[in-house]
Amino acid sequence: MITVEGLTRKYGSFTAVDNVSFVCQPGRVTGFLGPNGAGKTTTMRVMVGLTPPTSGRATIGGHLYQHIPNPGRHVGVLLDASAQHGGRTGREVLEIGARTMGLPSSRVDEMLEMVSLTSGEAKRRLRNYSLGMKQRLGIAHALLGDPSVLILDEPANGLDPAGIRWMRGLLKGYAERGGTVLLSSHLLHEVEQIADEMILIGNGRIVAQGDKKTLLAGDATTASTLVTALDNQVLADALAAKGIAVTGAGEGLRVDAATVDVGRVAAENAIVLTDLRAAEGGLEDLFLALTAETQREAVV
Repeated sequence: MITVEGLTRKYGSFTAVDNVSFVCQPGRVTGFLGPNGAGKTTTMRVMVGLTPPTSGRATIGGHLYQHIPNPGRHVGVLLDASAQHGGRTGREVLEIGARTMGLPSSRVDEMLEMVSLTSGEAKRRLRNYSLGMKQRLGIAHALLGDPSVLILDEPANGLDPAGIRWMRGLLKGYAERGGTVLLSSHLLHEVEQIADEMILIGNGRIVAQGDKKTLLAGDATTASTLVTALDNQVLADALAAKGIAVTGAGEGLRVDAATVDVGRVAAENAIVLTDLRAAEGGLEDLFLALTAETQREAVV
């Protein structure tokens, strides 16, 4: 379990993290989401003892990171996939980690196979690795000690679509076995597919947290549905009669209401539907609205 309590980190007059509190539970993937510069990485650096907090604290299993004996056996960390000596080979990086943690060399081969780095790639020096290969090696290093907690900062960065799908499966399986995962990203769509709970941060402050259903339920303006009927005009008239806004969208309609409400109106009026689903972007719209002050581009 990860527990963050009233965490604040200031750099002079600038507050990078402002009174942040949250808990990451075992058996769950927690997505830590926010625009670039929102305070995600600073929070994670404090968790693993790389940056001292100005106030508050972050504990893992009830302990400060620096008080955990042989921490790699308990906490797997990936904050910067490029933060390894460029002259070392991938295998050397893992071998040094294994020796430091008191692990057998066979563990290195297990991790290389798990992240699909070939024996040839393992012999190459990191300066010749692509970013995606560095990410795979970083994930292997984080999992080397078979830890119960994973703290990963932008692990999908540089991975191709197949690699991203592989990573999602890996982390889901890890959580299903009881592991605790904190996964930071500014890519909402990727985290949305894997996270059991999401924490949204902007300007160093937590602006919302909960699972997807809870987040959307807490913001009624995000409810939007795409629907197609055998007779779209009849459906549009029935919805309008209920005071529900409707606009055309491709071959169907976009409705400013939850899917259950649209379905209820259709049932009451014996209207046959051929498609009914929540509109994409509901959570994205909420995310952009809550972190609007941090965005470089205007949100429209």
